[in-house]
Amino acid sequence: MEKMNVESFNLDHTKVKAPYVRLAGKKAGDNGDIIYKYDVRFKQPNKEHMEMASLHSLEHLTAELIRNHADYIVDWSPMGCQTGFYLTVINHDNYNEILDVLEATMKDVLIATEVPASNEIQCGWAASHTLTGAQELAKEFLAKRAEWEIVFAS
Repeated sequence: MEKMNVESFNLDHTKVKAPYVRLAGKKAGDNGDIIYKYDVRFKQPNKEHMEMASLHSLEHLTAELIRNHADYIVDWSPMGCQTGFYLTVINHDNYNEILDVLEATMKDVLIATEVPASNEIQCGWAASHTLTGAQELAKEFLAKRAEWEIVFAS
């Protein structure tokens, strides 16, 4: 296969085993800052996916709650394939701490009583949310916490 500009397009999606968390890339800025991008995969590519309302709500919940655990978070964004998210951080490369922050955030999702910013003023598609769907995704992801470091099927 021809090497593509987008890192994830070079990943053989038939060889990964979700759920997992992997460092997908890092870039150094002109002033010395380093941006780290993590592939946080919830569902097995081409076999399963997250329903849009659940994914959307988990995006809102995680984007808001993860910042309670770390000040180096830049972004939490969904993958268009609906199998995971990208977590972007600045100047922080401690993989085990990233896993701990994700775990703490998913536990926060489980006890949340509402989806933040799920209204027409703060969200571009406010009708597409489900707290219980997001919590089910978080529960499934947490249930396999011991497997997050295993990216490829053996």
